[in-house]
Amino acid sequence: QVELVESGGGLVQPGGSLRLSCVASGPNFSHYVMGWYRQGPGKERELVAHITSGGSANYGDSVRGRFTIARDNAKNTVHMQMNSLKPEDTAVYFCKVYHLLGAPAYWGQGTQVTVSS
Repeated sequence: QVELVESGGGLVQPGGSLRLSCVASGPNFSHYVMGWYRQGPGKERELVAHITSGGSANYGDSVRGRFTIARDNAKNTVHMQMNSLKPEDTAVYFCKVYHLLGAPAYWGQGTQVTVSS
């Protein structure tokens, strides 16, 4: 049984920072990609960033240069530091863990990030 527990969401003013964390419990995740997706109001779910166990990271165009994803393989944890937050970053952020081949894939329950003055 795989469980993903997210933390770190909240309300922040524009220009502020937040750090999201996701802890995965279950099998060996060495062949799994860990990452974050988000879904804003009235929008489709989109990739924010993901990272392999080897540390290769990929970012969505809208967050590149502002967000940084990191992974602790020993703790099955992925973190994402979000800086220079904008109102358009407001969304529910979901942790996703999936095998390099695409399946199986697991989702967290989501954590709300609101950027507003």
